Amino acid sequence: MVKVREDYPVTSNGELDFNQWAQRMVDTSGIDPSAQTCLVSAATVAQLAEEETSNAKNLWSDRSSSTLTGLEMADILAELQLDQDALVAAVVYRSVREDKISLRDIGEQFGQVVAGLVEGVLGMAAISHLRNDSEERVFGKQSAEQIENVRRMLVSMVDDVRVALIKLAERTCAIRAVKEESEARKRKVAREVFDIYAPLAHRLGIGHIKWELEDLGFRYLKPDEYKSIAKLLDEKRLDRQDYIDNVVSNLNTQIRKSGIDAEVHGRAKHIYSIWRKMQRKRIGFSEVYDIRALRILVPNTKDCYEVLGIVHTLWRNIPHEFDDYVAAPKENGYRSLHTAVTGPGGKVIEVQIRSHSMHEEAEYGVCSHWRYKGTDADSSENSYEQKIEWLRQVLDWHEELGVDSLRDDLGSGIEQDRVYLFTPGGHVVDLPARSTPLDFAYRIHTEIGHCCRGAKVNGSIVPLNHQLSTGDQVEILTGKQTVPSRDWLTESLGYLNTTRARAKVRHWFGEQAREQNIADGRALLDNELKRLAIRELNFEQLLTSLKEKTLDDLYAHLGSGDVSLTQVLKAVQQLVASNIEEESQVQLYVSDTHTSSSAGNDVYIEGVGNLLTNIARCCHPLPGDEINGYITLGKGVSIHRKDCRNVLQLATDEPERIIQVSWGEVPRQTYTVDINIEAYDRIGLLRDVISVLDSAHNNITSMQTSSNKGDNTVYMMITMDIRDFAQLSQILARLNQLPNVASARRKH
Repeated sequence: MVKVREDYPVTSNGELDFNQWAQRMVDTSGIDPSAQTCLVSAATVAQLAEEETSNAKNLWSDRSSSTLTGLEMADILAELQLDQDALVAAVVYRSVREDKISLRDIGEQFGQVVAGLVEGVLGMAAISHLRNDSEERVFGKQSAEQIENVRRMLVSMVDDVRVALIKLAERTCAIRAVKEESEARKRKVAREVFDIYAPLAHRLGIGHIKWELEDLGFRYLKPDEYKSIAKLLDEKRLDRQDYIDNVVSNLNTQIRKSGIDAEVHGRAKHIYSIWRKMQRKRIGFSEVYDIRALRILVPNTKDCYEVLGIVHTLWRNIPHEFDDYVAAPKENGYRSLHTAVTGPGGKVIEVQIRSHSMHEEAEYGVCSHWRYKGTDADSSENSYEQKIEWLRQVLDWHEELGVDSLRDDLGSGIEQDRVYLFTPGGHVVDLPARSTPLDFAYRIHTEIGHCCRGAKVNGSIVPLNHQLSTGDQVEILTGKQTVPSRDWLTESLGYLNTTRARAKVRHWFGEQAREQNIADGRALLDNELKRLAIRELNFEQLLTSLKEKTLDDLYAHLGSGDVSLTQVLKAVQQLVASNIEEESQVQLYVSDTHTSSSAGNDVYIEGVGNLLTNIARCCHPLPGDEINGYITLGKGVSIHRKDCRNVLQLATDEPERIIQVSWGEVPRQTYTVDINIEAYDRIGLLRDVISVLDSAHNNITSMQTSSNKGDNTVYMMITMDIRDFAQLSQILARLNQLPNVASARRKH
């Protein structure tokens, strides 16, 4: 029987002692002692599953044993002081990945939290396809599938940092185990670890794992360079150690004299770091200053600077070799004082000075301040801020992998831009960019969307069409009634920007009674036509254009959301613009210059030569409106709407001057309209109105306002250029959504 690795406790018959191992995990990680039973159970389950699938009775001699790998992963995570669920997930992960245990069984035996962690780590396999080097770039081969895998992986990582840490432990075990594998296998694992997981460990600030992954990856990717530097270090090791011991003793004496309780240690720079500095600065091994290094740990920040003074008093500091990462921490939160000095014998020494808490953060990174309680019930504002910081770290690391540079390889139909949002409980929800709180509500649950009446983003009330940004914490405010608003389906208002949410709202209205949909649809269209001041419309032609059999069918489909108001308005615009009266022999097209001619130009009038024409300012007719012409004295023909009070009076007083005209076939680019706004006065009202009008990128030719101090009302009449009914409808809809606006409609 082959003996188990010496660092694992064994029983008298040479098998691993799960109880002693679990006790060691409890002691190392600092978790509750009651977790020991669960850890023993997890190890036993993994062992029995492996023995059953491999028909072997002793697996401890096999380095590739999934059970042994699970225990080794748990060892790494215990040093990071992760909780019971993370350790259990590490023990059983390889067994699940190799289909020796089902994820469902893990959930039933150890809880859904453990199963969720295992599932998240399995999902991280997606990043194995992300390569910065051109030789192994396979991302584009299955772009649709891979981008979805990466998205899911990213969400699981952001939602629970333990997922990333378990994966780091698994890859650390993997690269440790390839020593006896083929060269191709060594290089494959080393490339993945070096390109992906060492940068992740660095991003999280977990120094000792980063250094191990870098050194082992470097060993297999560049074996000659690795051996060369290792040999140089070995040749100087004894002399270097004696030198460092003397320096440590001398420095300890001087620091104790100052009354500071400090720990001084000597350390060797890891091999890859030495090689990288040699390459970056184009220097030889002898010119690497920090091969000899000291690390000084002190109680607090004040002591850091006092010890720095002592070091610089003892030895001369090297110019330009001082970095204050205490006052200006690195992006991953690393804090320390770095200096290089010329020590005894003229040899260069790098000195790092930090407090004990800084050292813990440098070694364990995010783990040093992220302690899980096993549930989200203990989430607090501080925990939320930590998750925001963790989110930024993951997204920065994700960008470092080069995903952005691969976007050109992806199909145009793939949704790439996402926002990552937090629920009040700290869970992460991902949505397409430009999503709103209403999209978020429907993403959580359909009923929450239907009941949504308001939203808070980062603690502040926002409109339901507010666009969300990555890192926002969103809280949905619900009412008692499960009734969505029809306005949510109006695209111009921007309430819903995801297909899923719009489909859910349409489905709700589709389930309502036909009679109610007819009534709602009729009211919706009637109100819109009144707001646009469209008084006459050939509904038979409209039904034909929209391919509806009856007017009730149109109302029902409009009320249920199957047909949008925007679609109907486009049909109305096309209908009235092309509906030229057959009995009229006069065609009129009004140009920007308002001139007319008899052939090939903009305005045609029967029996009269070229005449000057102008659009009447009293009613501002639009293409599609029924119009008449009035022959003025010396100013050509004035064009009015047929229902204009002025032209009706002129038809009575001077009927001989009234001529029949109609719009030409070619529509003009812009038309002038009058908009009336009634509102309750408030600070910023005029600014908000102008902002809406300005967003339409159209010209405002005049604006008149008047207010009534008695009832605090304000009236505005705005004259502006618009393109068509659809744009006018959009502008009016946005104006009506402004706070305190009672009514915004086209002037009759």
